Amino acid sequence: MIRSGLPFPFGLVAALALCVALPTLAVQPPHSPSASPPALRDQIDRVLQQRQAEGAFWGGAVRDLETGEMLYARNPDKGFLPASNQKLLTTATALDALGPTYRYETTLHFDGSVRDSTLRGDLIVRGSGDPTFGSLELRSTDPLQRWAERLAQMGVRRVQGRLIGDDNSFDDRPYPEGWNVDYITRQSGRYIGASAGGLSYRDNVVAVEVTSSAPGQAPHVEVRPAGAVHVTNEARTSSRGRGSSLQITRAFESNHLFLKGSVPRSYRGTKHVPVSNPTTYTLRNFVRHLQDAGIETSLRVVDIDDLEESVTRADPLFVSLSPPLSEIVAAINKRSNNFYAEQVFRTYGWGGSTRGASRRTDTFLRRADIDTRDILVSDGSGLSRKNLISPRAMVHLLAHMNDHEARNAFLASLPGGGENNTTLEYRLHREPVQAKTGSLRFVRALSGYAQRPNGHRVAFAFFANNYTSPSYQIARTIDDIVETITSAPAS
Repeated sequence: MIRSGLPFPFGLVAALALCVALPTLAVQPPHSPSASPPALRDQIDRVLQQRQAEGAFWGGAVRDLETGEMLYARNPDKGFLPASNQKLLTTATALDALGPTYRYETTLHFDGSVRDSTLRGDLIVRGSGDPTFGSLELRSTDPLQRWAERLAQMGVRRVQGRLIGDDNSFDDRPYPEGWNVDYITRQSGRYIGASAGGLSYRDNVVAVEVTSSAPGQAPHVEVRPAGAVHVTNEARTSSRGRGSSLQITRAFESNHLFLKGSVPRSYRGTKHVPVSNPTTYTLRNFVRHLQDAGIETSLRVVDIDDLEESVTRADPLFVSLSPPLSEIVAAINKRSNNFYAEQVFRTYGWGGSTRGASRRTDTFLRRADIDTRDILVSDGSGLSRKNLISPRAMVHLLAHMNDHEARNAFLASLPGGGENNTTLEYRLHREPVQAKTGSLRFVRALSGYAQRPNGHRVAFAFFANNYTSPSYQIARTIDDIVETITSAPAS
């Protein structure tokens, strides 16, 4: 019996403490075998604590595709601007809705009469939104040129009447919400700012070739296709050996281009500028190809929306088929083709609209058991700053497509680390990675698949928004994270 108020002997206190501690150690091991690998979690956090990652709002998630376990999460349910990672939603929904073998059809119809080698009546070019029709991306035979040459081979020497463009597969709103107006009115890249259209041709851009002349004089300008736009050239050739300040702008709803600034004395370059009306652009190019084929024309170019009467649906004279959708989504994801993405987006959208496409994307994601409360879909390419997605939703999408019947087409569309002619050509060389890049001003992203050292494949998504560091440092940080995923110990 121990009396109250007397101190415990030291040996008794130690024995009692040992008896209490031993059962605790037996039932609470330091690390449960089912816990997320602390080495991976800690190493990723360590990368994000480096100076080059400072000043960014970071979100990320890594999910083991073998076990379904979330191996890493940082702000997993916050909404982030995805930039071109938006194309993963677009291509996944398209493959689900249309299938990898889907092909677009663009058709030429004739409603009228033939007499003495002359077609009199209506020639109708009916589009289905094919982004590849005459596309510079394919480097194949121009379909309008091919049609004109075939008409000439059939003995047609003259066409007169109306040339009608049917673009009703899409609505008449060519630009989604949230785009910077500079994408549309300034030359900023071959696939940036091109308007969507149910009837489109040559990526809906014109090539403007600029060559220097004598110092103080205007540089030489050549537009391809010729005559597609009107040009006002106020630029000048300078006496400098290098350094260009050339700017090419377009009035918002016209095909009038303005050249300003200067080019060095040895300058030669090509800029791609979006056109304002893809339908009339397509038709005028067809007239040019008819004339080049030796066919006289007196055709009035008409957009079907300007007609009060309906157009007869005669059997097609010619049909142009696109490559299968599997090849189109590969161009979207591997080379980040914004124009293709916007065309495909509207193709699966109800009513050929961005709103219909957004709703159908949302329906697909909910069927995949993805919480869409953290997702906003405003366009198909990711150029809009009104898109939002959470890291958790992105890796769940990737996990869903890993088991989808269109899995092979989706995986094949993603760039591999260091793959030539893709957005990863100079990144993640020899890493077991397939991923889509994303970049806007103050936005960098990378989402896709990687293989862990234990052989397990994982889906990952990392976003950096609102950063103040140089963009290359943010991209390097993301690459460091991916290299950590592929090299860190599994436990």
